[in-house]
Amino acid sequence: MADESFQFYAGLISLLCITFILKNLFGKTRPDPDRLPPAPFALPIIGHLHLLAPIPHQALHKLAVRHGPLFRLSLGSVPCVVASSPATAREFLKTYESLFSDRPIPAAVDYLTYGSADFSFAPYGPYWKFMKKLCMSELLGGRILDRMLPLRREEIGRFLQGTKNRAEAGEAMDVGGELIRVANNVISVMMMRERCSGGADEADQVRKLVEETAELTGKFNLSDYIWFCKRLDLQGFGKRLKDLRSRFDSMMERIIEEHVEARKKNIDGDDEEVKDLLDVLLDIKEDEDSEIKLTRENIKAFILDIFAAGTDTSAITTEWALAELINHPEILNRAREEIDTVVGKSRLVKESDIPNLPYLQAIVKETLRLHPTGPLIVRESSENCEIQGYKIPARTRLFVNVWALGRDPSHWDEPLEFKPERFIDGAGKSQMDVRGQHFEFLPFGSGRRGCPGTTLALHMVHTSLAAMVQCFEWKVHESTKRSDGGNVDMEEGVGLTLPRAHPLICVPVPRLHPFPTIGLDG
Repeated sequence: MADESFQFYAGLISLLCITFILKNLFGKTRPDPDRLPPAPFALPIIGHLHLLAPIPHQALHKLAVRHGPLFRLSLGSVPCVVASSPATAREFLKTYESLFSDRPIPAAVDYLTYGSADFSFAPYGPYWKFMKKLCMSELLGGRILDRMLPLRREEIGRFLQGTKNRAEAGEAMDVGGELIRVANNVISVMMMRERCSGGADEADQVRKLVEETAELTGKFNLSDYIWFCKRLDLQGFGKRLKDLRSRFDSMMERIIEEHVEARKKNIDGDDEEVKDLLDVLLDIKEDEDSEIKLTRENIKAFILDIFAAGTDTSAITTEWALAELINHPEILNRAREEIDTVVGKSRLVKESDIPNLPYLQAIVKETLRLHPTGPLIVRESSENCEIQGYKIPARTRLFVNVWALGRDPSHWDEPLEFKPERFIDGAGKSQMDVRGQHFEFLPFGSGRRGCPGTTLALHMVHTSLAAMVQCFEWKVHESTKRSDGGNVDMEEGVGLTLPRAHPLICVPVPRLHPFPTIGLDG
């Protein structure tokens, strides 16, 4: 990480030097066209790139304090606008949604997805609509999620048993790493009928693939914004991207070949086993009459999308939630009292209990407000339009700062308050939807390009967090504490899904005696 930071700043300093030389050679910059949103002072060539360090969504919020809820940036040669208030976000994502339904494709994403053969970044059109429908009907729809409930129970049970074993041995654990393993296994079985954690080495391999994908696709890459840097690797991403895609490709080729061989053996058989998503994708690929023709690269890129979007996000949200609860013991105690009252201490909490746990739901919502899984919604305009009296040209990149929407820009310097009660109404029920209907709260995006895996993510977050709160006390390891000797360090890291800067390392301590039986009942 230190070497990458050095390479980034070395490249940026080099560009700054070129900028000042050209500025002296060519004199004043041209005035901005009329009726464009306000903007900070820009430097030639790099524009405002220097203002985005070290963490882009935080830097954009600071700029909003000075320039308002709608302002523009020039990130190298790419024109951008930033929306930082609920009213502004609503105009872009609802009123003018049809004009902002495309996503720009970063160079890292393009490479990892075999030349943009994926679903998440595909242009809004027939292919995207077909894959979205397939995703909901064969993986993330209510019928499929209900059928996969025993799988989720089993994986959370494995996690709790492993945590119990560590507790009995007095061992510390990387909470986020173990949660990613749980989510990986659920997604893997849903898509390919096999757990990706057959052994410790394979589990770590898959976890690293997901973490590196989120990290590399979430970083600002100079080659995406400076036209003459497109073929340069100033930040040293190229080698890591090649290694990452090679490892993922090897894993996927093995799994696809195993499925192809199994399908050949069963071509005349009577096997009535329910098909997994990979089987469905292979069926479509082999169907000459299919309305959409899928390639092998489409299949691999689609599975990478689901792994990256469906595993890292739920694990990180649960990790942030537990960290907040450890730092706020009074909130943690109230959550435990609610679980003890509704569930008791003789059995484990389960998904069917969640509707009766409004305070737990409020804790998850407050976590998503402060630590949204996607801190920036990134889109691109397909046509010229006018928003709040300002001209927005076609091909302008849009950043909706989800991280900033629930904050008051005039109180930037005040410490953020973790207050789940803001999501509890007078009747004691959890309020405010998480699916993009309230534009001050967009943890899963909004509209047609909102996250299709919202329901699965909420199932995983609520149930795993509730079980962790119910079953264990959590002693913070010294490596996780703040440098001033306080409790959990809450510094944010850089990535597509807002990771923690430092892992949450804790020693679990069993809270229930006797410990409930970990099984698949109910």
